[in-house]
Amino acid sequence: YQSLHQKCTLLVEYLCYKGSTFHRVVKNFMIQGGDFTEGNGRGGESIYGGYFEDENFVLKHDRAFLLSMANRGKDTNGSQFFIILLSYSVHVVFGLIISGFEVIKQIENLKTDAASRPYADVRVIDCGQLITKSANDGKYCSL
Repeated sequence: YQSLHQKCTLLVEYLCYKGSTFHRVVKNFMIQGGDFTEGNGRGGESIYGGYFEDENFVLKHDRAFLLSMANRGKDTNGSQFFIILLSYSVHVVFGLIISGFEVIKQIENLKTDAASRPYADVRVIDCGQLITKSANDGKYCSL
């Protein structure tokens, strides 16, 4: 048990967005991050190791500030994600921004190079799991 617990703890610490960069910023489109292995958009890893399949397209990009999986084509989801800045995309939506819109707008307006890499270092300072109480039944759930 102890050995398994230590391995799982190391895996969770390794597969984490904390300290990772937003390596791509495209004004009026999206901000991309989640490459915690290389930091340049070429890396990242899913909790399953490698890639995982597209889950579904039930949620649509009908507004700004949605979180979507970035990928290299069908069924190539890893750890990279993007925040959409307008209602457009064909990627899997998995969440939405609920606060901090002004920070996202500041990132969107950063100067970038020809490859859309921001000149400023933009990092995830902290992250975690949001626990909230359901309005429907009063039970706690993870978001």
